[in-house]
Parts: sequence; structure tokens; C-alpha cells
Amino acid sequence: MERDLAERVAHVLKAVADPTRLQLLHLIQTAPGGEACVCSLTDRLGLRQPTISHHLKTMTTAGLLTREKRGTWVWYAVDPEGMEAVQDILRSPVRAAA
Repeated sequence: MERDLAERVAHVLKAVADPTRLQLLHLIQTAPGGEACVCSLTDRLGLRQPTISHHLKTMTTAGLLTREKRGTWVWYAVDPEGMEAVQDILRSPVRAAA
């Protein structure tokens, strides 16, 4: 595996290697319409808005979520391409260099 690919894979895996982020992904993916705003996620997890926003930004930067600003709220949805990349990572075996 080339170094740049390894760094991209590590970035994505770090984004999902957190229990709160996994909960957020699940909540967004199973929300009506497949999207949720920060306001609904804070109540569900019992966390403050800045904490939720930090986690959402991390996952958005990693390509796992999309965001759309509507008025004063930002709505998040799971990015299918980002999730497919995670699934590809999990399916392909890591080969050690000879």
C-alpha cells in the first residue's frame, strides 16, 4: 500500500473509530429522510451542540457525511460514496510488503 493511500485510509478509519461518531452515523442514516440536524442529535445523545458539531465536522472532512445549510440549521446526511469507501477498506485484506 502506498503511503498516500495509507494516510487517506487511516484518516477515514480514525473518523469512525469513535463510539459517539458511530452512534451519530447510525442516527443520521436511520433518521426520517436519511438526514438530521444538530438540534435533533444533541437530545438523542445527551451531548452539547459544540461536541456534536465537532464530531460531525470530523466525519464530513473524512467524506462520510454531506452537509446542507437551511436557514439557521445545518442538516447532515450519510455520503454513500464515503460509506462505500469504508466498506471497500473493510473488505480488502491489507497486504504486507515483501
